Amino acid sequence: MKFIRYSVITIVVLVLAFAMFLYKGEIPAAVVDAKYTNAASQFFTMDNGARVHYRDQGNPSGPAIVLVHGSNASLHTWEPWVEILGQDYRVITLDLPAHGLTGATPDKDYGSNAQLNTVDALVTFLGVDHFVLGGNSMGGGVTWQYTLAHPQKVDAMILVDATGLPQFWAQMQAAQDASDEKKSAPLAFQLLGQPWFRAISQYLDPYWLTKQGVKSAYNHSPVVTDALIDRYYELALREGSREATLSRFAGRRPVREPVDASLLTQPTLILWGREDSLIAVDLAYQFDAALPLSTLVVYDDVGHVPMEEIPAQSAADVLAFLRTVAPLTDA
Repeated sequence: MKFIRYSVITIVVLVLAFAMFLYKGEIPAAVVDAKYTNAASQFFTMDNGARVHYRDQGNPSGPAIVLVHGSNASLHTWEPWVEILGQDYRVITLDLPAHGLTGATPDKDYGSNAQLNTVDALVTFLGVDHFVLGGNSMGGGVTWQYTLAHPQKVDAMILVDATGLPQFWAQMQAAQDASDEKKSAPLAFQLLGQPWFRAISQYLDPYWLTKQGVKSAYNHSPVVTDALIDRYYELALREGSREATLSRFAGRRPVREPVDASLLTQPTLILWGREDSLIAVDLAYQFDAALPLSTLVVYDDVGHVPMEEIPAQSAADVLAFLRTVAPLTDA
């Protein structure tokens, strides 16, 4: 009996010690904000009380480009492009609800409509009535959904490894299942889709999942530094953001009807990394076939985030596209 009692006590102590090792509390918002704002960072408050972080950079007299980040990312992902495109163009970026320094919102609405409303609230606040709209991953999905909802505002689209039209997904899944090539995708997205993991993840230190996810998404690019991993990690742990992320992944995803791609008549530049482990390059070809006025560029040896992995090359392709759809006017 004494042996059993000591064994139980030992197990309990080990479990508690293990839990203490894994647990990671939130980081105060003021601490994270101080680290990840810069001189260009600004905030505005929406009607629903959400405090939205955005940056309005580059040439204020140039044609406007609005760029939307992907899931679990932030506006910081666009900074390499801002430096290049901003020499001639006005570049507006933002943190969506549950992301970056926008983080949790009072209404706790993190669905697709909230994302579209946030983009629209920002351009309305800034008085920008027409612009080129671009997005990466989930932000690419926001891009084509916003364009469908507000076609008169969007002059052209830039889709960077974007989430696809509803009718694409079954085809892509079938292609992935049939393929012998299996890329190592970020584990965090797979786990966050599971209710059991969401139930415990608020108590876990997400550092190692973050590290694996970033390396996988960026195709193990040399741009993945400790500072880059820390950016994802610390923004994820910003006060309120972990709960917001879990709520976003737990939200119901309604089955959408197929989208009539012929309605997306805006000129569209499609950029894709061939080694994308999150959204297969097959989707790039589906977009190119479906959209009436599209140009496709696929990058060899590049992953899910071309604007950070190969900023100069990808920005050069964007500039060539912008010269045709948003030409500069002589001063």
